[in-house]
Amino acid sequence: MTHLAVALDGAGRHPAAWRAHGSRPRELFTAGYWTELVLEAERGLLDFVTFEDGLSLQSSWPDGFDGRLDQVRGRLDAVLLAARVAPLTSAIGLVPGTDTRHAEPFHVAIGIASLDHVSRGRAGWRPAVPVRQDEGGHFGRRDDPLVESRLNAEAADFVEVVRRLWDSWEDDAEIRDVATGRFVDRHKLHYIDFEGEWFSVRGPSITPRSPQGQPLVAVSARDVPSYALAGHAADVAFVTPHTRDHAADLVDQVTATADGSGRDVQVFADLVVFLDERPGAAAERKVRLDAWDGGALVSDAYVFTGTPAELADLIEDWRPAGLTGFRLHAGVLPHDLWGITRGLVPELQARGEFRHRYDTADLRGRLGLPRPASRYAISP
Repeated sequence: MTHLAVALDGAGRHPAAWRAHGSRPRELFTAGYWTELVLEAERGLLDFVTFEDGLSLQSSWPDGFDGRLDQVRGRLDAVLLAARVAPLTSAIGLVPGTDTRHAEPFHVAIGIASLDHVSRGRAGWRPAVPVRQDEGGHFGRRDDPLVESRLNAEAADFVEVVRRLWDSWEDDAEIRDVATGRFVDRHKLHYIDFEGEWFSVRGPSITPRSPQGQPLVAVSARDVPSYALAGHAADVAFVTPHTRDHAADLVDQVTATADGSGRDVQVFADLVVFLDERPGAAAERKVRLDAWDGGALVSDAYVFTGTPAELADLIEDWRPAGLTGFRLHAGVLPHDLWGITRGLVPELQARGEFRHRYDTADLRGRLGLPRPASRYAISP
């Protein structure tokens, strides 16, 4: 059975998506726009959606603002956006991203745990390793050069602190006994006493243990250092294969780094998709978008143009390479999201490759991941 997720960002993955017919650029910064997108994904029975985030304006340059005024610039905070959508949805997973360099683990831990409470067990988190030096200028600190190995090591510690904070309340720490006047059992709240090169965090969290215990952690794995980060810290890794054999190689690299971690890392392939029922229409639409933007779409993920049935063929071909599922980046929103939910999903269902209903309420359970016990709980 194939798992499907959708990455939501602005008007779509293509920089000129906001200019496409049916796009809604005037609504990009409204709660209603994002709610409608997530509800559409939920109607399509998708496993989860991811919300992109960042600490500087989007740019076509690798470092710094490019000054372009013909592309979408600006975004809403991912965690707050997910929290806004959560009460209006009932089943789909919500996975916002946050920066691991300028944010603080304590704030992220309580934010994602709160999202898990609000969504009743559907929260995830994508720790994002920063790549742009200019972001440091917003904080007046941490302006030292960005060294990849250091950034990934810092991110690994960041995730470890967050996970320990999620465990710092045992499941039954809340007593809520009016008769005795005891709300919590102090012996079931734990200091985490983390001391590392980048963080010193005592704990415990201020947020009680959430429904999933440990919300889903998903890492984008794009190179050898991030493969290691995903293998050691993540429940889900997003990789960018371009062929079936490439997918198998990336799965092997990620899972090899997970050996000994005690964690079964699931691997999703990222694809940028343009979908239309008429053969050739999606490719024609992408050509128009490229012309508006002044050049072909640049992406590290494979760019697919075709019909939902052709995308289903690709999914069936690649999945035996060891992939758990696929995270699809809609080229244009909402057009290509509809292509996924109303075209691809029915096609996969007809082939017996996708669910007909949600079978679990929590995100971890949907992916077959167990609910971990608190590491600080004393076994009876």
